[in-house]
Amino acid sequence: MLYFAYGSNLHHFQMKRRCKDSVFLKKIKLKNFRLTFRSKYRAADIEIKKNSIVPGGLFEISNSDEKKLDVYEDYPKLYKKYYFFYYGKKVMTYTMVKKTSFRYPTERYLNIVKRGYKNCGLDDKYLTRALTNQN
Repeated sequence: MLYFAYGSNLHHFQMKRRCKDSVFLKKIKLKNFRLTFRSKYRAADIEIKKNSIVPGGLFEISNSDEKKLDVYEDYPKLYKKYYFFYYGKKVMTYTMVKKTSFRYPTERYLNIVKRGYKNCGLDDKYLTRALTNQN
């Protein structure tokens, strides 16, 4: 199955530890969404926003990896699954159930996301915009 990561799961080492079968395929952009941070965990989330883009990593994951991600993402309480099509292929990602207001991420979490952006070769201008809540 294809999985789109946009937060801490972009970090290759962490993703491999979490999902042993996962394979990073390439970087892609999810259109008409924006990146934000919210909830008591101050974690990454995406929300619909016309003419906005969320860069991320496309991973191939196994069924057992998906089950592990479900536990980690506290599915279906904290995150729900969102599906979209990328060149005709179905891709799964997670989006928060409750769209609470913006909360700046912890330094530790943010550093993991920044490392993930580097691992996947993503443009961190999108991350900077999300942190100023201006994207």
